[in-house]
Amino acid sequence: MPTLNVAIELLSEREVERMRVAGQVAAATLAHVGQRLVPGISTADIDDWVRAHTEAQGAGMSQLGYRGFPAAVCTSVNDVACHGIPSRNVVLGSGDIVGVDVTSNVDGYHGDTCATFVVGDGGPRARNLVRVAQRCRDAGTAAVRPGARLGDVGAAVEAEARKAGCAVVTVVGGHGIGREMHMEPHVLHVGPARRGLRLRPGMAFTIEPIINLGGPNLTEDDDGWTLRTADGSLSAQFEHTVLVTEYGAEVLTKR
Repeated sequence: MPTLNVAIELLSEREVERMRVAGQVAAATLAHVGQRLVPGISTADIDDWVRAHTEAQGAGMSQLGYRGFPAAVCTSVNDVACHGIPSRNVVLGSGDIVGVDVTSNVDGYHGDTCATFVVGDGGPRARNLVRVAQRCRDAGTAAVRPGARLGDVGAAVEAEARKAGCAVVTVVGGHGIGREMHMEPHVLHVGPARRGLRLRPGMAFTIEPIINLGGPNLTEDDDGWTLRTADGSLSAQFEHTVLVTEYGAEVLTKR
């Protein structure tokens, strides 16, 4: 596989085909979970569903055991921005929002996707935040094309969030993906435009902005994983695995 001088791998067509399969497996599992989210279920139930559905597709769970992570999925509720650990003690109520982050391993290649769901009857602020976060991801994806810069992706996300009066988390971002779940490059979800790595066909990375109703700062729980908004505001995230093609972007985790 050819590499750039900053160790960014370019996928061959054979590897792209594997990434397409992995992306669709992850997307199917995320859709499966999303259809089952109702008040009264625990985030541990989500972990159970992810394990069973992933195994039924003959795939592996990339997150399970990654750097000691104890679950097969991240479940981030309300003010949890990312990396929430599933628990029998976290029971979803009507009006909660929960981010479900699924990564599947198929034949050594990874597909990574996330969506935030409103459980039951959510209030207008929660529903609007979820819509804004999805628009931010889609705006970043629309900026992907050969010759563009990574800063163009971040600037598109940032502009969409600012238009809605929301904040973009900057301490975590997207990442390259392929034979490993996390690879170069690091993908910031803020600008400036026309700066950063130049995009080339064959690059694959995630676009996964975390959007907060309040400020962008986060705090870490004692578990060493869970990141929450510092001001207790709601947080939402959407993610796709994206391939740079000769013509633009192919979303590998789109159903």
